[in-house]
Amino acid sequence: MSGSSLETVLTEKGNAVDMLRNSQIGMYVYPVVAPEFTNWRDEQRAWRDSAVLFDQTHHMDELIVEGPQAAEFLDHVGINSFANFDLNRAKHFVPVTPAGHVIGDMIIFREREDKFVLVGRAPTANWVEFQQAVGKWNVRLHRDPRSDSRPDGKAIYRTHYRFQIQGPDASKVFEKMNGGPIPDVKFFHVDWINVGSKRVQALRHGMSGAPGLEIWGPYADKSYIQSTIMQAARDAGVNLVPCGSRAYSTNTLESGWIPSPLPGIYTGDGMLKEYRQWLGANSYEAMGSIGGSMVSKNIEDYYVNPFELGYGFYIGWKSDFIGKDALAKMKDGPNRKKVTFEWNRDDVLKVIASGFEDGTPYKWIDFPQPNYASSSADLIMRDGKQVGMSMFNGYSFNERCVLSLGVVSQDVQEGDVLTLVWGEPDGGSNKTSTERHKQAEIRVRVSPTPYSREARESYAEDSWRTRKSA
Repeated sequence: MSGSSLETVLTEKGNAVDMLRNSQIGMYVYPVVAPEFTNWRDEQRAWRDSAVLFDQTHHMDELIVEGPQAAEFLDHVGINSFANFDLNRAKHFVPVTPAGHVIGDMIIFREREDKFVLVGRAPTANWVEFQQAVGKWNVRLHRDPRSDSRPDGKAIYRTHYRFQIQGPDASKVFEKMNGGPIPDVKFFHVDWINVGSKRVQALRHGMSGAPGLEIWGPYADKSYIQSTIMQAARDAGVNLVPCGSRAYSTNTLESGWIPSPLPGIYTGDGMLKEYRQWLGANSYEAMGSIGGSMVSKNIEDYYVNPFELGYGFYIGWKSDFIGKDALAKMKDGPNRKKVTFEWNRDDVLKVIASGFEDGTPYKWIDFPQPNYASSSADLIMRDGKQVGMSMFNGYSFNERCVLSLGVVSQDVQEGDVLTLVWGEPDGGSNKTSTERHKQAEIRVRVSPTPYSREARESYAEDSWRTRKSA
């Protein structure tokens, strides 16, 4: 990337935590898709009670990697094993730094022996592009970045549309739009189905814990595909509810995936310094933000490793991947574990009530998801000591409670009641998304991950959502 770099910005700012906590980028936005089509409560209910249509076309980067060494290259960049990665399959692709810290994740599809498509947030795509730029791999990359968060009337174009249909009645919609029974697609496998007159690829997936398929194809077909899906639902007598961007981000609270860990790239020499010099001053990593009550001068306190996020079981130890030596040392160490926090109802209501009283209120809890920073880090305390970090929160109408996902010390047990510190210290940071406020203590009960019973009991055995870390 040309011009000023992330490394230059960090040198100017002096401290990565201060820079990210006071970012001026504003709210994290899910672009283009309407906030609500009906209302976010009914849209949340739909993936549990009937069927929901997620429009995933605009909020994720897409990176195509192809060439004679594509598989070898990606096997080196990510922690995953490619030994059993056949055609028409997908994986949860996770790269780490040489120090073993998670950079991000994407879903990776194998379309040919020499072609892969990665879909997800920018940090992973940036890291893959960098590895191709500095290496000598015989691969070609094509990047289609996510749509502009604030397009201000500009036309938006993507390479592909991407929809996901989920819920207990989803199969009826699939059969109607396919013109008959669809193939029995295994979890995270891909097959071809019909959507009206179009032949499309379909991934067996279940983002919110309910049965579903993700389909994609040329962006020019988007309107036809969407209208055909909705007509198929009407013909099948299914209440298929389009999901707006407000409800969309909350589905993961029930299924257990932490979507936005801070990329562990702000410290370290060698490859990591070279990467920071390569990243532009307008990159996600340079402009993103940290929100929450946890404040440390050491940016590494915000990093996580694959074992903490539940990804340890699919590390391809036979591969020579970046960060392998560091992960081998971490494997049997005192790693934290991923949990769900169920917020105490009375404490949540106390925080909300403060907005109707004189004086400085507690930090506002936006419903359904207070997405005021790119990455969140709220203190989890027990007896006055930090035992964890809450990393993503929101309200589930299905569960009638506020939930968050995060990591805790190994000695914390399911059912323990801990304290979450909500709001930033000293009245709040200088982020434009943060109003003046005071902090509140909210009791949280440590709960299963995934929180949704459907997700816990119905996912395939090889799903990262149900398997324990090695």
